[in-house]
Amino acid sequence: MDNVQNIKQRFGIIGNDAQLNFAIGKALRVAPTEISVLVTGESGVGKEVFPRIIHQLSNRKHGKFIAVNCGAIPEGTIDSELFGHEKGAFTGATQTRSGYFEVANGGTIFLDEVGELPLSTQVRLLRVLENGEFLKVGSSKVQKTDVRVVAATNVHMLEAIQKGRFREDLYYRLSTVEINLPPLRTRKEDIHLLFRKFAADFAQKYRMPTVRLDEQAQAVLEQQPWPGNIRQLRNIAEQLSVLEQERNINAAILRQYLPATKANLPAVIDTKDSGGDFASEREILYKVLFDMKADLNDLKKLTHELMNTSNMDQAKEKHEGLIEKIYGDKPAQDETFQLEPTTTNIAETETFNDRYEYAEEIEEAETLSLQDKELELIVKALERNNGRRKAAAAELGISERTLYRKIKQFDLEK
Repeated sequence: MDNVQNIKQRFGIIGNDAQLNFAIGKALRVAPTEISVLVTGESGVGKEVFPRIIHQLSNRKHGKFIAVNCGAIPEGTIDSELFGHEKGAFTGATQTRSGYFEVANGGTIFLDEVGELPLSTQVRLLRVLENGEFLKVGSSKVQKTDVRVVAATNVHMLEAIQKGRFREDLYYRLSTVEINLPPLRTRKEDIHLLFRKFAADFAQKYRMPTVRLDEQAQAVLEQQPWPGNIRQLRNIAEQLSVLEQERNINAAILRQYLPATKANLPAVIDTKDSGGDFASEREILYKVLFDMKADLNDLKKLTHELMNTSNMDQAKEKHEGLIEKIYGDKPAQDETFQLEPTTTNIAETETFNDRYEYAEEIEEAETLSLQDKELELIVKALERNNGRRKAAAAELGISERTLYRKIKQFDLEK
């Protein structure tokens, strides 16, 4: 039986990482069986190689091998692609069509990005896995198929199950055996080996000398996080091979082709979730100002009603709670603010006029206060965003047009 090293040579797998060797050994042991396999790992780690290994080492190696990218097929047509359809089943179905499960009978189907399948298709797939039965779209006739399913995904399946995006029963049916592939950043000793292989391939493809890395450049390569994994490393090797005239690559040249790491990027702060001092101060200030506005409206309403009502006792009883809220304690009977009904008391009329003028003064003072606070908030936002008006407007929760108008209003263009 083939061993791990032979499999690497046969399928072009580069690397000596222990986790990679373990995954290959697992594929070797499960290949001769009929067990469903789920290959997991980040995007770009090479998951597509393992279904081919399993198929080629199985008893189905002479049958068809069909790879289906589930994430690339529109939701409205994926059932038809997988299971086929009858003529007239939907608009555009001008003839009967066989699906992948019918065509691959006796072989293997590789469902890449299986985590992207819609829930309705997941139900159909579960039925195929359990008893080999399926229905074409628009048909009531049950058909049988003998297909081995190998799936792959970069989605965290347990999280998808918790969020209701993937069926739990289908997950356990697919993952009878799960093979997990390590990300490239954990395979530091393999990074330079892979780069050399890619560089040699591109040198042959483009008929040019092979690019080589010095020791410092190799160290830089190994320190990268590689979010795109092997696919990203291959792209870097191709760029260097095609664009760089110098064939001996040092660290300075290499860095020009590498994306900036997170450590070199400015931090983006979400003021909605960060709980920063500025956001908290702004929310508290808005709340206080809105409360002041509500109290002022209540006071004006009370003043107008007291001046126009013919029953002072009812007005006093109706608004007693509001009077206490505005003036603190309940006003005593000997205070200037009297609510006793009179028709000829000039002092009382003056008192009401004074109260009304006082309410107008409060409103004017509040307007000034709002303008001051608005100016203060705009100035702070512009300072925090280094004068970038678009970012300041987003932080303030207003449009850029409104911010421009406010800047002109408060003469902040200097």
